[in-house]
Amino acid sequence: MLTQLHVENFALIDVLDLEFSPGFTVLTGETGAGKSILVDAINALLGERVGGDSVREGCSKSVVQGAFDVAGRPEIAEQIIEQGHEAEDGVILARDISIHGKTQCRVNGRLSTLNAHRDLTQLLADVHGQHEHQLLLSLKWQLQFLDGFVGTEATALKRQLSEEWGRLQQVSETLRQLSSDARERERLADLYRFQVQEIESAGLRPGEEEDLKAENLRLANLEKLSIAAETATAHLAGGEEAGLGAEDSVAASVKALEAVARFDAEIDAHVQSLTEALVRIQEASEGLRAWREDLDVSPGRIDEVQSRLDLISNLKRKYGETIPDILVYLDRVANDLGALETSDEQRLKLESEQAGLQESVRSLAAELTRMRNAAVAELSRRVEEQLADLGMAGAKFKVSVDDAPLGPTGADRVEFLISANAGESARPLSKVASGGESSRIMLALKTVLTSEDPVRTLVFDEVDAGIGGRTANVVGEKLKGLAQGRQVLCVTHLAQIASFADSHFQVQKRESNGRTVVEIRKLSDEERVVELARMLGGNQESEAAVQHARELLSASAPQSR
Repeated sequence: MLTQLHVENFALIDVLDLEFSPGFTVLTGETGAGKSILVDAINALLGERVGGDSVREGCSKSVVQGAFDVAGRPEIAEQIIEQGHEAEDGVILARDISIHGKTQCRVNGRLSTLNAHRDLTQLLADVHGQHEHQLLLSLKWQLQFLDGFVGTEATALKRQLSEEWGRLQQVSETLRQLSSDARERERLADLYRFQVQEIESAGLRPGEEEDLKAENLRLANLEKLSIAAETATAHLAGGEEAGLGAEDSVAASVKALEAVARFDAEIDAHVQSLTEALVRIQEASEGLRAWREDLDVSPGRIDEVQSRLDLISNLKRKYGETIPDILVYLDRVANDLGALETSDEQRLKLESEQAGLQESVRSLAAELTRMRNAAVAELSRRVEEQLADLGMAGAKFKVSVDDAPLGPTGADRVEFLISANAGESARPLSKVASGGESSRIMLALKTVLTSEDPVRTLVFDEVDAGIGGRTANVVGEKLKGLAQGRQVLCVTHLAQIASFADSHFQVQKRESNGRTVVEIRKLSDEERVVELARMLGGNQESEAAVQHARELLSASAPQSR
């Protein structure tokens, strides 16, 4: 429950500190005194949209802080822990609003995101505005209300249905894209098949182009290479045309030196050097002969090498600057081709998933329809009881659950119908309910639903609009009843309702330092009498008005009922 509220620089509020108690609390004041400003501040604290225009003129920001007692509410402690905050018996919320419209939320002194802040405050308080009866005209709201009455089972089922529906839409969209892109996919598949076949049939290997270029250079200069080989071999080995060759000359030198080696020991070293040179000359000569023989290639080899180089050049122009680049492209396009060729398999898989989701969604929607229909009679009965108490004894309230296109909330069209007077047919609320009746119907619905609602702080902003007399007394009793085990804050202009309050605050405007400010203060018992006399429309100083006010307080006191 809300125990303390601090408001600073909010609208016409300068600085305000209030303490609230459990039970029924009312806020009253002259028309235009600023009663709803406090409700606006509470809404801001709870995370509702608020702009920079709420900041008091001349100030840079507004601050709203509230302390809530959450003892015995383990679900709130769990939520706080999940959000990374310290869990205590009390929760302190804060909202700063800058003049530029930016806001900052805090939970127990630590920063919080606005969404997380709202998730938490939904468990703490619920505000019902003075124009909320307009929601009665919304079929979407009526559906949500019925599901709220059904309870947590319907809420969980609807959440599951919404998730399944979302997945069904994703799968259906993917299937649609697969079908609409069929021609394009087939065109790409044909292109990829051609490219894969063209590259794979070439049989490329890394380094092949360099080897071919080297071979092509050798083949282009084959005659020069052959002549050079023959000339070198002749000079090394000798012959009739070349005369004495290098090999024979060195061998003769070795023989001449060996003949005189015994006369000088240093000759052995020269013999050794020449012998080694002779071996190398012999090896070179044999190598040149073999290399010369390898130069004899088939006549068509030059054409083969050039043709191969042309093929590689063509592939490089299409698919990459080097053979490794071409092979990388081959891997990529082969994978893309595989994905396209398996699209039929993917489509069959998605169609199977789609069928399963459709069946699941239909089943969940059917169960939700069953639960809604099962709750209709009880909801109607309980609302009619509340309407009777609120001066609409002849009213008949019905809930129509008709077939509707399947969607994320089910396959039902829910509409609230009412017959305000005996003998009249039930018609949609939007066609028969007056402003006053709408307010009473909303209060009746809220009274019924609140009994199932775990929220312990309820705020009503002039939901008593359009009612008076005996009905006003009943509304006061209803609000007093709602406050049993809860905290109800109500902005009201009716003395009959205010007389039922456990705590009474008065809202006033006054001038301070040349500026208008809103002040709120808790009234004593005698001050309540004066305020009720004013609200009754008489002279608050007259003995008759004061006596009437005392009678109201006496009649609404618990011991009198």
